[in-house]
Amino acid sequence: MTDEHDHYFTAQPASAAERRTLSVRLAGRDVEVEVASGVFSPGRLDLGTQVLLRTVPPLDEVVADGTVAHVLDLGCGWGPVALTMAMEAPDATVWAVDVNERALDLVRRNAERLGLPNVRAVGPDDVPTDVAFAALWSNPPIRVGKDALHAMLLHWLPRLAPGAIAHLVVQRNLGSDSLQRWLAEHLQPVLPGASVERAASAKGFRVLEVRAPA
Repeated sequence: MTDEHDHYFTAQPASAAERRTLSVRLAGRDVEVEVASGVFSPGRLDLGTQVLLRTVPPLDEVVADGTVAHVLDLGCGWGPVALTMAMEAPDATVWAVDVNERALDLVRRNAERLGLPNVRAVGPDDVPTDVAFAALWSNPPIRVGKDALHAMLLHWLPRLAPGAIAHLVVQRNLGSDSLQRWLAEHLQPVLPGASVERAASAKGFRVLEVRAPA
C-alpha cells in the first residue's frame, strides 16, 4: 500500500510521519498548521476542500440560534474543515472524525496551535450516539470504494438535526453525479423526507447538499 492511500484504509499509517508546517488561509485567517505524510493532501489545502469551504454558508449563521450546537467534519484529515468550523463558530462543539490516528493527532495539535478548544478529534465510534449535528461538512474518502462510502454516509447523514444541512464535495470524474442519484434513493428509508441537490460546481468538483426534514 502506498503512502498516498494510507489515509483511506489504515488507522495507523505505515509511512514515516515527516511532520512539517504549512501556511494556509482558513476562515479568513492566515495560519500555520502541522501536516504529515500518511494523511490526505499533506502538502497543501486540496482543491476539493477549497471548493467546499467557498460553498458552505457561514457557520456562525447556521448555529446562531443560541442552542448548544454540534457540527461534524467527516473524514477530517489534518483538519482544514474542522479548524474552519471551529474558528467560525467558537461556541459550537466541532467533531473531527477520521479512522486515521495520525490525522486525529494532527487535528488535535492544530487546534491547540490555533487556540481552538472546541474541537474534538475522535474515531467514528467515539462520538456519543445521542449527538445530532447542526451541520455536516465533508470531503469524503471516495476511494474507499462504493460499499464503504455508502455505509459511512448512511450512518452519519441520518444524524443531522431537523432542518440541518450536510455539504459533501465530490470530484465529478469520481462519481459525484451517480452519488447524488444514489443518495436521493437510498437516504429515504433512514432519513425520510431528506432532499439531495447540487449546491455548486467548480474546478471539476460538485458540492452536494443533503437537507434533513425540519
